[in-house]
Amino acid sequence: MSGFVTKPEPVEVPGLVHVHTGKVRDLYTDGDGNLVMVASNRVSAFDWVLDPEIPDKGRILTALSLWWFELLADLYPNHVVSTDLPAGAPDDWAGRAIVCRRLEMVPVECVARGYLAGSGLEEYAATRSVCGVTLPEGLVDGSELPAPIFTPTTKAEVGEHDEAVTYEQVAAQVGAELAANLRQATLAVYTRARDIARDRGIILADTKFEFGLDASGELVLADEVLTPDSSRFWPADQWRPGQSQPSFDKQIVRDWLASPESGWDRRSEVPPPPLSEAVVERTRAKYAEAYELLTGRRWS
Repeated sequence: MSGFVTKPEPVEVPGLVHVHTGKVRDLYTDGDGNLVMVASNRVSAFDWVLDPEIPDKGRILTALSLWWFELLADLYPNHVVSTDLPAGAPDDWAGRAIVCRRLEMVPVECVARGYLAGSGLEEYAATRSVCGVTLPEGLVDGSELPAPIFTPTTKAEVGEHDEAVTYEQVAAQVGAELAANLRQATLAVYTRARDIARDRGIILADTKFEFGLDASGELVLADEVLTPDSSRFWPADQWRPGQSQPSFDKQIVRDWLASPESGWDRRSEVPPPPLSEAVVERTRAKYAEAYELLTGRRWS
């Protein structure tokens, strides 16, 4: 069992039609046929959307995505049409809502890995490969890979798991040409972002992208991009292969849920307990710290 601990009711906005409530975002359409993507303050872990929310999270991640979109615009276009608040939208959408182009979304999570961690580490331990990509012997938790690799997954709905797939499976699903373009785009964007982050003292261990096709068939970078929710960011000065790395993301939430302090057994069908006030504040601080280190701007 998994899903929302408390499923939110969609906000009704004149002129907008609610389309979907995801784990951390809500989607609407406007009268011009655009999508309005609203980043919530919700946080998810272990396939559960948790209570309570993380203050400022939606604004921090939206601001960070917009910053990255600007830096990557010469590589691939993005879906952003406007950051102006739609007419009639509630004030608390400010900084969280983006008006986006409608795209034909590719049904694949495009994951790039430059370091071994998480589910990639688990798969490597069992098979010495990740998503069908064979890797050298002797790698450990946090090892840098010889070169970045494309390790796609399925796109899961709320309460479902993303499933790792091979490049060949992606090609069978979307066609050989599009699969090749997705792999090229994913690794090109990851490499650019990795180098930018490295200059700021941060290791971009892995990240996932979503792409869509516009009316002309051009590949467009969509959704959020290179945030702590979609990426593993590690402080470079604390990188120590062979152990779990400190990170700028919701690992604080995962660690607390897995600890005796939470009193929760993730194997049970019981929803997770509310996050403690300390966990909420520490998680918010990590998101803000990642934003400040990457952009060089102060979060306020």
